[in-house]
Amino acid sequence: MLDSLIVPLFVTTDLPPDADLAGFGELLAETVRELGGGYPGSLTGRVFWLDRPVLPEQRPAAEGELRFAGMLGHLAATGPDHTVREVVGDVRRAVGAAVTARYGDVGVAPAVFAIRDQDIHERTPDTALPIPTHTATSTLSRL
Repeated sequence: MLDSLIVPLFVTTDLPPDADLAGFGELLAETVRELGGGYPGSLTGRVFWLDRPVLPEQRPAAEGELRFAGMLGHLAATGPDHTVREVVGDVRRAVGAAVTARYGDVGVAPAVFAIRDQDIHERTPDTALPIPTHTATSTLSRL
């Protein structure tokens, strides 16, 4: 039996104003399927917009203004001898490359943080969209 490490994650990045939030979730799920040294990963979670607060008269946002997106979820990294630090670093590199490949240079690399499991349950907005989980492990899907 392979070892698995489950890491609660928070991912944030700027996206172009026409970016599709569901597409961003799919990109994250696809990106973590194979990490770093070739070990598999599986992501479950939800994606959402973290737009800046604006007054009603400031809407709609200026055309071309980047939008801030977030993801809260769990990553299962399969294989022996992984540390949280290594896994988060591998996810950070993979997500940075994938976001740049899909959306171009948005100015700042995506941020990827290990967080407390409780934060996911407390801070995920009700309006967040689920990430498609075609290959989630049974342990991960119970979280």
